[in-house]
Amino acid sequence: MTRTGSNRTDESLIALRRILRAAEGYQRSLAQASGLTPPKLRVLQIVAGKPDDGATPKALATQMGVAQATITALLDKLEADRLVVRLRSETDRRQTNVLITAQGRAALRDAPDALQQRFVRAFEQMADWEQSQLVSSLERVAAMLDAEDMDAAPVLTYGDIRNTPSAD
Repeated sequence: MTRTGSNRTDESLIALRRILRAAEGYQRSLAQASGLTPPKLRVLQIVAGKPDDGATPKALATQMGVAQATITALLDKLEADRLVVRLRSETDRRQTNVLITAQGRAALRDAPDALQQRFVRAFEQMADWEQSQLVSSLERVAAMLDAEDMDAAPVLTYGDIRNTPSAD
């Protein structure tokens, strides 16, 4: 490997480590400030943005890009914390709707600015070609790490994303 290649390898590993440390630090501050994890926060944000009839677990799983089992585990925890409730639909008894509670709205209001929200604001200010280039590069990194098939929501979090429900 050339000297330049070695420097670039180190620079890329340093950049990855900085990203991981930022996610880890955010996750810690979120937990301290609100008792939430980034995936729980994202579920609350989605449910809070829905009309009065809430969101179905299937719709949440689809929007977050995760398996329905992942959403079920998150909803179990959010419901145990009294941040959401699950109610049978009045129009279709086979369907369950998820609604945010007053306590859930308070937790959402008190949560620090999400790391992914900062990313989204900066990303959306980039030119279209820059966004495409960055997405392509990130997808390439995921492929290099054999991570392209992992169940992952658009939530920046630290830890093993395959075990997000049990690890929170």
